[in-house]
Amino acid sequence: MTFKDNFLWGGATAANQLEGAFDLDGKGLNVADMKTVGGRGKSRVFTPTLDLETYYPSHKAIDFYHHYKEDIAMFAEMGFKVFRLSINWSRIFPQGDELEPNEAGLAFYDKVFDECLKYGIEPLVTLSHFEIPLGLMEKYNGFLSRETIDHFVHYATTCFERYKNKVKYWITFNELNFGTMPHGELTVLGLHPKGAFPLDEIPSNEQNRFQALHHAMVASAKAIIKAKEINPNFEIGCMMAHITMYPLTSSPEDVLQTKEYDLLVNKFVSDVQVRGKYPALIEGYFKNKNIELDIPEEDLDILAKGTVDMYTFSYYMTICVTQQHGAPASMGNLVGGAANPYLESSEYGWQIDPIGLEYTLIDLYDRYEIPLFIVENGLGMEDEVAADGSINDDYRIAYFKAHFEAMNRAIEKGVDLIGYTSWGCIDLISAGTGEMRKRYGFIYVDMDNDGKGTLKRSKKKSFDWYKEVIASNGQKL
Repeated sequence: MTFKDNFLWGGATAANQLEGAFDLDGKGLNVADMKTVGGRGKSRVFTPTLDLETYYPSHKAIDFYHHYKEDIAMFAEMGFKVFRLSINWSRIFPQGDELEPNEAGLAFYDKVFDECLKYGIEPLVTLSHFEIPLGLMEKYNGFLSRETIDHFVHYATTCFERYKNKVKYWITFNELNFGTMPHGELTVLGLHPKGAFPLDEIPSNEQNRFQALHHAMVASAKAIIKAKEINPNFEIGCMMAHITMYPLTSSPEDVLQTKEYDLLVNKFVSDVQVRGKYPALIEGYFKNKNIELDIPEEDLDILAKGTVDMYTFSYYMTICVTQQHGAPASMGNLVGGAANPYLESSEYGWQIDPIGLEYTLIDLYDRYEIPLFIVENGLGMEDEVAADGSINDDYRIAYFKAHFEAMNRAIEKGVDLIGYTSWGCIDLISAGTGEMRKRYGFIYVDMDNDGKGTLKRSKKKSFDWYKEVIASNGQKL
């Protein structure tokens, strides 16, 4: 096997799906705190004010806030080299625009990072993982205002300075390319939804969306420039939700539509963050859509200087693109498409495609030629607890095994892959539905969709399997 000796094996989480303690120690509300639980065929709802009779999953999550020592110890037992987590922005700046940070929030992450480092685990920290403070949405309409750029940079600088000797690996925004789509307006960019309604019915305004996305990319670049001044040894990545797509047929129309959709969804934002400039073809898209962005010349200079060191991304499944009407559909990570007849699907309708990961790694490294880091990948299933307490998730082991073999093949072909963190290494609430029953972890958490349960942690069969994978550096699968 060809994984590097210092390959970073680990797991990934997000504060709003993990921490709980939504109102403790000075924390303010964020956008995720205002989302109710949904379910299959039922969207989460964003409420402009909290309803005391409503269950909000992020308020409790799995209570990592009080279980972090136990959880990190279990990660260490698996042999994690890296643990991806996010800092909850509103735990540091409760409204988002304060001059002085909340010391209790900063101190919490000091304790978390110290616990990681005690076991030799490198923190990989996301600064904004769908956790924009509610105050910034209400006061500034999120990133539609240029003022939010400065508030993000102030927040990022505070974190860089506080943790400069504890955290080496950083990500500015999670899945920023979702800002190209209507569902990203609220979760990624913090645009005010003007009321309560299902998230999949958010009224779309492309002009505002792409202007806000531009501001977020400038904020990311300015933060990176500042980070390198504070500690030149920081390694900073973008974070793309890579929606790998194939044409459903060899029809030239399907092939062309796939190419154009891939450029918009997968390549546009990462071109800006990796190459430091807008791709030429996006100008044609804006022209056809009558989108005119306000981009001062100084912004272009900032984007050129504030580029990332590594391309970090999520990969769960692939979709097909077609102009045919009535083609069978498949689900995905907030984005669906036509079903691929050559692939099997999970019980949630996500098509399983390890070769697609190999293809993605080759495609990305060919385009960008910088180190790649898979920071989300995994299989969400409704795990069953046997009478003896065991959880035999052989399906999850088979999923990971096939994807690790694909990673190895890509490395053998010359791809510089430096790390891998499985999504939801411990069971946590779903970002899409707020449910608990769709589980990804190696560690089972006793909690149901209504937030009821003991929160007891227990090992699944995949726990010991992944432990052996890490110990052998991928040689024993």
